[in-house]
Amino acid sequence: MIQYRSKLSCLILLIWASACTELTPEQVAQHSLTPKVLVIGIDGIRPDVLMDVNTPNLDKLAEEGSFTSHAMTGYPSVSGPGWSSMLIGVWPEKHGVTDNSFEGERYDDFPDFLTRIEQIRPELSTFAVADWVPLGRSDQGRPTISDAVDVKHVLDGYEVGWAEADARSVQLAVQQLEGSDPDALFVYLGNPDEVSHEHSSIGSEYRGAIALADEHVGILVEAIRTRATYGEEDWLILSSTDHGRRSDGGHGGDTEEERTIYFLANGPSVITGTPPDSIFIVDVAVTALTHLGIQIDPSWQLDGKPVGIR
Repeated sequence: MIQYRSKLSCLILLIWASACTELTPEQVAQHSLTPKVLVIGIDGIRPDVLMDVNTPNLDKLAEEGSFTSHAMTGYPSVSGPGWSSMLIGVWPEKHGVTDNSFEGERYDDFPDFLTRIEQIRPELSTFAVADWVPLGRSDQGRPTISDAVDVKHVLDGYEVGWAEADARSVQLAVQQLEGSDPDALFVYLGNPDEVSHEHSSIGSEYRGAIALADEHVGILVEAIRTRATYGEEDWLILSSTDHGRRSDGGHGGDTEEERTIYFLANGPSVITGTPPDSIFIVDVAVTALTHLGIQIDPSWQLDGKPVGIR
């Protein structure tokens, strides 16, 4: 009888809470799912070119979720500060990275979002793979993604070849999704940026590299949605880039072409449509942490905000 009354009381409380907060039955059911997040970072994507390329996988995620081609990265618009800002959630004046030398980094004070997860909720499983070496390994100082992350793979795109390195990175992530139970993942794809630099353009080669990155996105999404436990999980898929680029393939300046980036969010917790507010690269990490139920501590001094999620 006591057990029955306890269950009845819990049911009444759930119904009362739902009524008070005006939750729909779908939202009540969603709250019972396990939140998980995948961040896909694709290097050097110019949004207007992205929207002109045939990218069915990214297009579907955007159609079902939230997307803007008018988000902004910081300055200088190069990879070191860009990825640091995305993965940490603060601007260069805080994390200290102002170029690709990574000199002056303050990652001890401002760790990446996966390391934050390990610090606050070490029971959660974290994963990262990157084929631009400085993101995961450093001979001097600390890498952007720390060794506190549960599983971290570092490939060298210059050594392996960028297209091949991206493909291997994706397969490592797929193996993690199929054979383990990760809660937060970051997958970096570097080929589009390198192809644009190699050909000094945003022409057919660059567009082909973007289309190939989209195929990789499709593989990752399929690996998530075919998980045996997918029906019990609330996956948030985030994708963005570190910077745009000029027509000659260069970047680093303060022009609109170099600083405009895209932001994409997909999943049951996402508010569909174009985000109503201005979106910045520092919002990615904060959105990922918030989705996982990690309360943002003001002492962390994060500059970003959660975007596009309930």
